[in-house]
Amino acid sequence: MFERLDTMVDKYNELSNLLTSEEVLNDYNLLKKYSKEKSELEETVNTYEEYKKVLNNIEEAKIMLDDPELKEIASEELENLEQEKERLYKELEILLVPKDENDGKNVIMEIRGAAGGDEANIFAGDLFRMYSYYAEKNGWKIEVLHSIEGTSGGFSSLECIIKGNNVYSKLKYESGSHRVQRVPETESQGRVHTSTATVVVMPELEDVNIDINESDLKIDVFHSSGAGGQSVNTSNSAVRITHIPTGVVVACQNERSQLKNKEIAMKLLKIKINDELQQKQLEANHAERKSKVGTGDRSEKIRTYNYPQNRVTDHRINFSIMELDRVMDGYLDPIIEELINEDMRLKLAGVKSE
Repeated sequence: MFERLDTMVDKYNELSNLLTSEEVLNDYNLLKKYSKEKSELEETVNTYEEYKKVLNNIEEAKIMLDDPELKEIASEELENLEQEKERLYKELEILLVPKDENDGKNVIMEIRGAAGGDEANIFAGDLFRMYSYYAEKNGWKIEVLHSIEGTSGGFSSLECIIKGNNVYSKLKYESGSHRVQRVPETESQGRVHTSTATVVVMPELEDVNIDINESDLKIDVFHSSGAGGQSVNTSNSAVRITHIPTGVVVACQNERSQLKNKEIAMKLLKIKINDELQQKQLEANHAERKSKVGTGDRSEKIRTYNYPQNRVTDHRINFSIMELDRVMDGYLDPIIEELINEDMRLKLAGVKSE
């Protein structure tokens, strides 16, 4: 750990010198690059310097213990310094945890009804409403890009962009299979049914280096439709793009312009293909997948919503909350905070084992 910190200090000092050089001052791109790198190191370096000062003060306090007149004061000071040392050490551990560069990004979210027919689609609609309430509580905005409504309500599929501050840092833990246990409205005998809906969360990336050949694309246009199935306009402005080699399909209908919808759909296509490649890489690296809370197998059952018992259980962290009604109204923070804490615990364990 301290070797890594010493290396970071050396790098920080090197960057400080570079930022005063004439070559860098005259090159905006280099200046921006080095300033960003230095800024990313600054908190860790300053905390480490503070930690080393505390170590020096501890040694001085120990010497003072030999002086009868100063022993009592030194003893009290030493106790405070030891506590400060422990606090700074833990802070350094956290600062050394690798940061997810996507945490500050907006997200692309897909919600689909899975096992359970009409009830699965209704549940998919309930999940979308839950995330909409959660977004509202956080001051985020949701834009529905494309949706296919279920015949009895809800959605068989829905894609949206959620925009705001640090959206991905919280919603990245939502990818996976969500299971609902309740009595459907169509159930005449009052039996509890189990249905599922899947959620996929991807960071909205600005620059995705994926070359796509036009010849590999199948592009369809169709009428846009809004909530309740009403036609948004009478022109074929909605666009669906299928990437034939991978089978990835995207659609966009929220713009009145077909050209604009196609532009958004192409951006989504690149994000989806990139996400597919990353998922395959994670699946190939079994150990890495198991050490993370939010980027595991997307077919994995991550959460159960039990209506008869008003309980929500997140199976990844064995956490239950007996407030399902509030959760469905967007009260997700208690669950997400537990997931963040567990993710940090696992990452800290990885840092300590290095």
